[in-house]
Amino acid sequence: MLVEEKEKLQTVIGIIDNIAVDPDISIEYFIPGVLVTIKEGSIEFEGPYIQFTYEKDGGHPWVQRMPLRQNYLQKHPQDLANFITFTLERFIEQVDSLENGAD
Repeated sequence: MLVEEKEKLQTVIGIIDNIAVDPDISIEYFIPGVLVTIKEGSIEFEGPYIQFTYEKDGGHPWVQRMPLRQNYLQKHPQDLANFITFTLERFIEQVDSLENGAD
């Protein structure tokens, strides 16, 4: 990973960590060379990823991994953070829909 990409991802992580997130959501990172908060990174993913875990009301934890593809790394840090936030919001909506039944 290039130094420029590492700096960009550090900025993105800072932005994401400063947004208000539902307390039922945890965000973990597997970005070697930048930040690894996941105890055991998955070999099935090539490259860095962000992992969202949604444990609604102490129930079954739902997990989604978002790979940080090369084309995502071309985005401006704020745009990438917005895209990650958008992806997280869609994930929450999907889980809520599955748990509560589709409207």
